[in-house]
Amino acid sequence: MVYDVLVAVAVGMCAAMIMVVAMLILVENNILSNQGYEGFSELMQHSFAYKLILQVWVGLWVVGFFLWFWRNGGQTIGMRAWRLRLFSTNDKPFGYRRALLRLICSFGGLGTILVLFDFKSKQSLQDRIANTEILVLSKEDNHHSSWGKIQE
Repeated sequence: MVYDVLVAVAVGMCAAMIMVVAMLILVENNILSNQGYEGFSELMQHSFAYKLILQVWVGLWVVGFFLWFWRNGGQTIGMRAWRLRLFSTNDKPFGYRRALLRLICSFGGLGTILVLFDFKSKQSLQDRIANTEILVLSKEDNHHSSWGKIQE
């Protein structure tokens, strides 16, 4: 999880930088209102609307990071480093809806604590609800030639 948090922070920082530069250009060219503030940094510090836009933008990119990697190959970058992969435990295809359900049910990683108390199946809360499981892959199965969609 630490690896993925670091990558998610980097994704968020890049997304924020792009949005801040876009907003700066729009404000400086009077396309967006500066709301009476003298400088852009002052505007960003005091404008609830602009801060909210920036936070939603960054949040969508971070959520998109997890959803895309889970849906397309079953591994985030951190999961790949530890040879972990997400698999479906039922016959339904693993789409973006189930990936979003899994992300929401993880409660920022707190759903994983259930693994410590589930001695039989070692499943996290998000895996139980989304009908998925995390398996440890062999080195051969984790090789890039084995990449593909999640086993359905």
